[in-house]
Amino acid sequence: MTALALVADIGGTNARFALADLDLSGTPLRDVQTLRCADFASLQHACEHYLAMVGARPAQAAIAVACPVNTDEIRLTNRAWSFSRNELERVLGLDRLLMLNDFGAVAWAIPGLQPDDVVHLYGPATLPAPSPITVIGPGTGLGVALLVDDAARGWRVIETEGGHATFAPVIEEERLIARWLDSLHGRTSNERVLCGTGLAQIDAVIRQPDRPAGVAPVLRDPAEVVSLALEGFDASARRALARFCAILGGVCGDAALMHGARSVMIAGGIVPRFVPFLRSSAFRERFLAKGRFAAYLESVAIHVVTHAQPGLLGAAVALRAPPEASR
Repeated sequence: MTALALVADIGGTNARFALADLDLSGTPLRDVQTLRCADFASLQHACEHYLAMVGARPAQAAIAVACPVNTDEIRLTNRAWSFSRNELERVLGLDRLLMLNDFGAVAWAIPGLQPDDVVHLYGPATLPAPSPITVIGPGTGLGVALLVDDAARGWRVIETEGGHATFAPVIEEERLIARWLDSLHGRTSNERVLCGTGLAQIDAVIRQPDRPAGVAPVLRDPAEVVSLALEGFDASARRALARFCAILGGVCGDAALMHGARSVMIAGGIVPRFVPFLRSSAFRERFLAKGRFAAYLESVAIHVVTHAQPGLLGAAVALRAPPEASR
């Protein structure tokens, strides 16, 4: 009899669910559904709604959430949901509940990606990419994880909150963006800049650099900014997306140095929409702009993950890994 497990990838905006077949050597996902977090009062309600939709009562689950998961009480960073993992396990009738950081789950998916699941940007193009691997990606927030070892020794994922490291502006336009975000939040992290809302803020500051003090910029929808930038007729949108790509390059280079990475895998919901634009931007220049370590970074492989559901895939892989590897 096939053993099915619930897998979920919970972000600040969307909750993605599937059933994973744990008996097969692969990680097929069934009944994939995306629900809007705003439609549910809690993660428990979203899970129960999905399980009722598909008529399943799994005994195991792996749930990836956009926040740290090292305590029983879990609070999402970009969504007003909190819960006890032990209580959630009980109410869902599970024998085992594995909680993962959202980008920890994406990192688990990396070894199983096929050539069609990624776009190669720079450096060696071989898959699986050589480790250590920095996994990073803008979405509702900025996720960062580290994947180490290999298939022979057993992959291990190190979950991090690297997206909350302090943003380091390089040019005056970036300092202007940082000053505005500092005024809003008291501090500007990389996540404040490299996320959907961050792109909208960059666009607004570029369009309205001389607005009076205390007057908030008018924000456009991030998807609109990307669309206008790619169409090519809106100079401000193109500048905003170009600045976003340059900043992403710098942050990816910093993360690669801190991780001692030999590969960088860029995931998340934003970058796959504009890979050709990213390739033509200053991303590579800023990635390499690390002084004496530019030559080291020249050899680092960089890919963009285009798999539709890497968080769900990774959650399924993590369920089958030895327990100590998924901590």
